[in-house]
Amino acid sequence: MTRVSEGGATGGGPAGVPRGERGATRIADRVVAKIAAQAAREAVGPLPPAAAPAHATVVVRPHSHQRSGEDGPVDAAYIRVHLELGYPTDIGPRCHAVRRHVTERVGALVGMQVPEVAVEVERLHLTAAPGVAHGRTR
Repeated sequence: MTRVSEGGATGGGPAGVPRGERGATRIADRVVAKIAAQAAREAVGPLPPAAAPAHATVVVRPHSHQRSGEDGPVDAAYIRVHLELGYPTDIGPRCHAVRRHVTERVGALVGMQVPEVAVEVERLHLTAAPGVAHGRTR
């Protein structure tokens, strides 16, 4: 456990270096996008063979408010996830599950707030029910 006193840290950090002058870790947008895409794939589950895997785009902006116990503003990740789904499916609940899982995983792994996850379903792939013939029906 690191104890902090006025003017610097004692114990775990460099002695005598004020809080505002210490370094910070910055996570690249593309890393957050990869984590978000992986979380979306986890939430969607298995897809038809013709479906492309989920991918994501991310914009990270400094967030104006601070979390309790933190020194500076917390970055916020605004995420757009692009999916292909099997059909028939209940699209609304599947998109909600993706939003929730992406928000949880990015928050847990990266420590960013995720105020927005936009889910875009790019394509639906018809998945035949067991015993149903493929092809055109009349």
